[in-house]
Amino acid sequence: MFDVLVSAITLSSIYALVALGISLTWSTLGILNLAHGAAFVSAGYGAWLTGQTISTHPLVIIIGGLATGALTGIILYFLSYLPLVDKGNFANRSLIATLALSLFATQLYLSVFGPRVKALPKIFPLTKLEVLGQRIGIDKIGIIITALILLILVILFLQRSRAGLQMRAIMQNPEGASLVGINRKRLALGILILSGIMVGLASVLLGQTFFVSPEAGTQPLTKGLITAMLGGLGSVPGAIVAALLVGFTEALTVEFLGGQYVLMTQLA
Repeated sequence: MFDVLVSAITLSSIYALVALGISLTWSTLGILNLAHGAAFVSAGYGAWLTGQTISTHPLVIIIGGLATGALTGIILYFLSYLPLVDKGNFANRSLIATLALSLFATQLYLSVFGPRVKALPKIFPLTKLEVLGQRIGIDKIGIIITALILLILVILFLQRSRAGLQMRAIMQNPEGASLVGINRKRLALGILILSGIMVGLASVLLGQTFFVSPEAGTQPLTKGLITAMLGGLGSVPGAIVAALLVGFTEALTVEFLGGQYVLMTQLA
């Protein structure tokens, strides 16, 4: 059960990063971003290319994933938000646009990288520590701590910074925010970059256990959507609590039923 607990917390920390990005873009911009999975894959390939061409140092690998995730957010801004924001039926148009970008990105990854999976360089040692009489891998401790650091920074950014205050104002009352001079178009770029950074770190951390492939973003997107909707779109505490529930559900299902039943139990 100790191993189940550690696995659950590890998964929860990663899913919280994915879900929080989905939740922020929906609550502030009105976009249900179906290209979030494509951003996840982009960051994974960005981290892999960084390791192949620049350095395999852990910090460099993480920065490579974060930078690629942020770049994907910029691309989404110019392709799926800016051209559509002033058009009628924006929610549906942006939904279709992000889905189209996701499908296009998957085919692009297949063409450029091929169908074979890529393994990211290890950013944490594979040794184990003894905690309370139980052995736990340093890699899992590193994943949990790294994810928590970024989550705390994002929460502090939303609570303490001027841009964070503007984001929260848009979440609570978009019309009132526009009346006091908050420019949603200008803020949208920062929101999509922030979302890309979070999913970029999630990709690098999950890539320590799984491989990067063109279709690797499907399950993180599905679980991120489950988590974001369970926690309430726009609720930061809700996304974190929901991530814990989803992570524990997955860990318990794998332990007692098998991995093939994970999505069934999470969707139920």
